[in-house]
Amino acid sequence: MRAHLARVDAVLVQALIAAALSFAHLHDIAAAAGQDGWKAWAYPVSVDLLLVAAWRRLRTGHAKAAPWCWFVIALTASLGANVATAGLLDTDQVPAWLRILVAGWPAIAFLGGTLLAHTTPTRVPATAVPVAVDAEHEDQGPTPEPVAQPAVEPIPHPVIEAAPEPVAISVPAALVDHARKVAAEHHTRTGAPIDTPTLRARLGVPAPMADAIAAQL
Repeated sequence: MRAHLARVDAVLVQALIAAALSFAHLHDIAAAAGQDGWKAWAYPVSVDLLLVAAWRRLRTGHAKAAPWCWFVIALTASLGANVATAGLLDTDQVPAWLRILVAGWPAIAFLGGTLLAHTTPTRVPATAVPVAVDAEHEDQGPTPEPVAQPAVEPIPHPVIEAAPEPVAISVPAALVDHARKVAAEHHTRTGAPIDTPTLRARLGVPAPMADAIAAQL
């Protein structure tokens, strides 16, 4: 229990330090961009609230694309302020694009917060769809059951299948001569006549053509 409390306290202290530093950096950037007074303090609050709203939606919602988008936007604003105040930005000469970005941030944060707070993921219930009942036929009483008709079995007719006619396969004479050489070489090497599957594999021909060649050997 004490180890758990110590771990939670360490995480809480680290979170407070990071939040305070990021808060101060965002205030400095807003003040350098011309947002003085209370307005400069409102910017870090806006960024942190958008971060919290996006993270909460990621933990509780089903649609992940929009929360991830707004989380990345808020995190980029926070990290950008931290990096910019590390000596990379001249606070006396703030570029125009940064002034425009800081001035337009409230509208962006309001849009993101509104979408995250008021857009709920739609769920399709896995229940059966009720069938609508026509009001005109609702009070007509039970539907009479159809009278069963005697089943008439059809008289089977014999099906006479015609025997397939053999297809004559023409084998080139050169292929037959080559097959004889392959068969002779096989007989010399093994002492047994070559069989049709081996002949087919050696020649690389289809099975019907291999049968026709074997018949001519």
